Amino acid sequence: MLPLELDEEFPFSGSSYRGPDPKYDELRAECPVAKVPTNSGTPTWVITKYEDVRAGLADSRLSRALTCVEGAPQVGGAMTTTPEMIISLDGTEHSRLRKLVMGAFTVRKVEAMRAGVQKVADELLDAIELKGAPVNLVEALCVPLPLTIIGDLLGVPTDDLKIFETDARAFATFDENDPEAPMRAFGRLAGYVMGLIAQKREKPGQDMLSDLISARDNDDKLSEQELVTFAFTLIGAGFDTAANQISNSVLALLHDHPDTWQRLVADPSLIPAAVEELLRHVNLFATDTTGFHRIAAEDLELGGQKIAKGDAVFFVLSSANRDEDVFENPQQLDIDRASNPHIAFGHGVHYCLGKQLGRMEMAIAIEGLTRRFPDLRLAVPYEDLVWHQGEINHSLVSLPVTWG
Repeated sequence: MLPLELDEEFPFSGSSYRGPDPKYDELRAECPVAKVPTNSGTPTWVITKYEDVRAGLADSRLSRALTCVEGAPQVGGAMTTTPEMIISLDGTEHSRLRKLVMGAFTVRKVEAMRAGVQKVADELLDAIELKGAPVNLVEALCVPLPLTIIGDLLGVPTDDLKIFETDARAFATFDENDPEAPMRAFGRLAGYVMGLIAQKREKPGQDMLSDLISARDNDDKLSEQELVTFAFTLIGAGFDTAANQISNSVLALLHDHPDTWQRLVADPSLIPAAVEELLRHVNLFATDTTGFHRIAAEDLELGGQKIAKGDAVFFVLSSANRDEDVFENPQQLDIDRASNPHIAFGHGVHYCLGKQLGRMEMAIAIEGLTRRFPDLRLAVPYEDLVWHQGEINHSLVSLPVTWG
């Protein structure tokens, strides 16, 4: 039962990088597990409170794999996936693929990468300073930093990965006038990655992609199609999400919270806490669906509501991260929070493998900018900023900045 009137179908359109649609505040207060109409005609359960979101994400009865079954309920704005992708797998099948790479993302392994990440960031910042203002920070830092790092991990040259960027963006974009566009981009991505795999088979290296190929060819731990989709999932997740989070966070600091920016300039020791608060506060997801829905594999109860087998369920992480019962003054950016148990990286078996690397990249990027360009500011009026349309994530086309 839904006790409030909604003036539009789900997914709602009122979100921005500043936060989720205000409708979620109403849903959290009045009906935190709500069955709502959608733009595809099939109602879906929308989960908005922190504890319910955490519980649902950890519930194996809510399946990702069933979303790829023919005839499964779909909602416009949800990211297209295929059955072979790790983000589409459940249980032991998901664990089988995850174990192949999770060792590369441990806290110890990521910390060992710090010097390399710092070197890449410093080189990019040197180039920014040499070029002089104004600079488009998206193409000068926010994209090339994580793109270079994931390229190093996978053993793929950054210049080659730049080819990947356009189709990765198209795959993550929903266009109601061309719903097949993401799958066409998927086909191009698969072809590109197959070429990379062929090169690595001829000349393997000490890198993650070569290790995955060995697991396929020598140990039969994954199929050829799983190898291809796993590789491009790692590439896409390794740079696009991180790039958007960095650019949106810098925009939030420069335009919305300049006082916080100045605090970070004066005291860099605050940056780790600021990163956690930016992850909680800055809303990455354009449709507030986190991109991936689930299907109930059996009848279950969540948040006091009975969800039937076959129903679609969406977890709104951005809403959970604004839950008044968990975060004091949740609408405020507060880098002094004593406790910040946000779930920006998800929860349960599908939590983000690269969360420690993403944190490090954000912290190094922000520290470098505050140290090198303490008076950094927008080079154009805020109203002139251009965003990519139709994407799963809030994604800036450019972020022109100046200093001095």
